[in-house]
Amino acid sequence: MGSSFEPTVGIASTHPRNMPQEHAELPVWNAENWFYEDWQPGHRIRSLRRTIAEGESHMFNSLVVDIHPYVQDQMFAESEGMFGRRLVAGAFVFSAGLGLVATNCVNAFSYGYDKLRFIKPVFIGETIYTVRSNLDKKPRYPDMGLIRASYEVFKGEGELVLYCEHLQTVKYKNPADFAGSTEKTS
Repeated sequence: MGSSFEPTVGIASTHPRNMPQEHAELPVWNAENWFYEDWQPGHRIRSLRRTIAEGESHMFNSLVVDIHPYVQDQMFAESEGMFGRRLVAGAFVFSAGLGLVATNCVNAFSYGYDKLRFIKPVFIGETIYTVRSNLDKKPRYPDMGLIRASYEVFKGEGELVLYCEHLQTVKYKNPADFAGSTEKTS
């Protein structure tokens, strides 16, 4: 393992045959091709900020059929709700927060999420950003290891609103290097 992390954003990770060759050869934006060996515990990134608008909050609620009065009914939220205004659905905060730091690594596959907690409410019109921290990794399968990163979503000037840990399986660059050290044999 090297001591410095070299980003691979914009790597030519795919060469589709169903587009002009001069386009297929261009580096893919927001794509990466790192492997298990390249992933470094301790590496951290921060996203850009994103303000959650009423329209996108409503669209998300409509798509997932979340019609709870705290997220859909302004009159209820103002007169009877405990916060006095409408919330952004926690599932949307989770999706948008993780999306802010997501990349398209062709060698990584989502394995699941642990420790998902909605710590504080987010309201329509508030701004969020995310910090991702690489936590740890371990050999898991003969051709892929397991990595774990935390996602902390903040609103405003640094108020933590959501925490979770993302588990991903990631291909080895050199699977032979991990022979005999994996948890699973298939």
